[in-house]
Amino acid sequence: MTQSALTARPAVSFEFFPPKTPAAAANLWASVERLAPLGPQFVSVTYGAGGTTRERTVAAIMAIRDRAGLDVAGHLTCVGATREETLAVAETYAKAGCTRIVALRGDPPKGEGRFTPHPGGFESATELVAGLAAAGWKRIAVGAYPETHPEAASPQADIDNLKRKLDAGATEAITQFFFENATFLRFRDACARAGITAPIIPGILPIENFAKMRRFAEGCGAGVPVWLAQAFEHAETQDAAELLSVSIAAEQCAGLLGEGIDHLHLYTLNNPDLPYQVCRAIGIEPRPMRIAAAGGCG
Repeated sequence: MTQSALTARPAVSFEFFPPKTPAAAANLWASVERLAPLGPQFVSVTYGAGGTTRERTVAAIMAIRDRAGLDVAGHLTCVGATREETLAVAETYAKAGCTRIVALRGDPPKGEGRFTPHPGGFESATELVAGLAAAGWKRIAVGAYPETHPEAASPQADIDNLKRKLDAGATEAITQFFFENATFLRFRDACARAGITAPIIPGILPIENFAKMRRFAEGCGAGVPVWLAQAFEHAETQDAAELLSVSIAAEQCAGLLGEGIDHLHLYTLNNPDLPYQVCRAIGIEPRPMRIAAAGGCG
């Protein structure tokens, strides 16, 4: 790890899930309490297919804004709602204090093989971005896929789609997780050749559970290198696996910082320990802050 990577303080952001149970709400709040002192540029809260987590997402956003004072980005998808209903959710986010949205097409509900637009709904993330921009949103993030979206016709077609989303009004892109920095750097260079100038923020996943991560990867087209699988096969205890996870993610982050990346987006899975340790390993020190007592995030 280079000295510059250790001394420079990059921007970081964290992704959370809205809680499903009171116990999960307490766990989310513990995650926020742990990670907020690291000074994230923003945190995001995901949104279930068809708005299945809408109320919980809004409740989590309001709790994080009110109690931790963080900039919160609400996720929004095209699935299972009309244009008017989708934009109404965005307005709810704005009333909750959001100034950012992560705009995604969204995955089809369980049991449906492919995305089918809702009658009267947005047909793509590009249309959703255009609708949000027309409604006055100034900070809109979209998804990007260093290893190509599973439904894309080709890598170039996927990059062309990303450019359409940015041209429609998106201001930055956050990538799916990946484990080989060279994959991201090739993607970044290809985006630049396509005329994309907006920031592309790499998504980093510290591995909490290797088998669970592999299932995620299969669903989104992310590659799992042989060396990574072999490393976790030889981690004989949970402590060894956690140390390995932090080491791999921290080295990945340091390598990206050395390539000029200045913002890292960490997927937390509502477990703060690994992202916290990764941030500390790359030189991000916690700062004292006042956090209001929590009564739950959902």
